[in-house]
Amino acid sequence: MAVADVFRALGDPIRLEMVQRLSRSRRQKIAALSNGLGITRQGARRHLQVLADAELVRLEPSGRDVWVELDPISLDRARGFIAELERQWDVRLEALKRSIEGEPPSE
Repeated sequence: MAVADVFRALGDPIRLEMVQRLSRSRRQKIAALSNGLGITRQGARRHLQVLADAELVRLEPSGRDVWVELDPISLDRARGFIAELERQWDVRLEALKRSIEGEPPSE
């Protein structure tokens, strides 16, 4: 799954809230997860399908209910992407600092 899909899925406030809730409890039923979000069960299911397509959650049917479980692997990939961006900016800022201070560039 592409990192862009993860960020696209997390770009919606309701889906982001669902992921935050799952990060605190790891596994919930749809009704509990969507409680207080101002959406119908059908709306919650659509949001969860976007998260599942981005491999952020796993949906496990259990009778009439569906358990939703956070899948942290996609979040780890997104975290790695952000960490790499931070590393690149640190290198650039260090080079700028050296340039301003008149130090030779590091190799």
